[in-house]
Amino acid sequence: MSTPRSPVPIEQGHGGERLPLPPTDRMDAAQRAAAQALIDGPRKAVYGPFVPLMRVPALLERTAQLGESLRFGGQLPVAVRELVTALVAQRVGNQFEWVMHVPLAQAAGIPAAALEAIRLGHAPTGLPDDAETAYAFCAELMATHGVGDALYQRACAAFGEAGVVELSTLIGYFTTVSWLMNVARTPSRPTAEVLPLP
Repeated sequence: MSTPRSPVPIEQGHGGERLPLPPTDRMDAAQRAAAQALIDGPRKAVYGPFVPLMRVPALLERTAQLGESLRFGGQLPVAVRELVTALVAQRVGNQFEWVMHVPLAQAAGIPAAALEAIRLGHAPTGLPDDAETAYAFCAELMATHGVGDALYQRACAAFGEAGVVELSTLIGYFTTVSWLMNVARTPSRPTAEVLPLP
């Protein structure tokens, strides 16, 4: 399977961020309320996909609620969630989600070597069984837009039907917010600890 080409980083001549955070004094009441809800919630700030989403506060609120449900209230193991998020970021070439979630994946127990393999577009080795199942499910879903019966049954055995629904939605959620940031050219947070996508 070929490695998807990641977008050229903003600082390499694309003209910069298309949809930066609006200045506070130019936000309307709905935008200010949406920003405050993010600040008061588990994210504690306005960043990432919520910066371009400030243009549509109602959509921002619903997107934030879905993300909170998946990230902070879901039943999938943290290692599985973070591995899948990193894989989605790599497949759609989103630096922001890659840089944000690789340290979380490592902290949850995903080996650094497995994440480096994903970064380079290779299948990882040395994953726990549930993470390996989630990797296979995500890779097949993103490549073929579905999953075969054997892999579906394997995922159901690992996570249950509810977990398969959650896993599929997690993949879709992070694909959506990554695409939005790719269009908006939302910058990542540079870090010395995480190599960027090629």
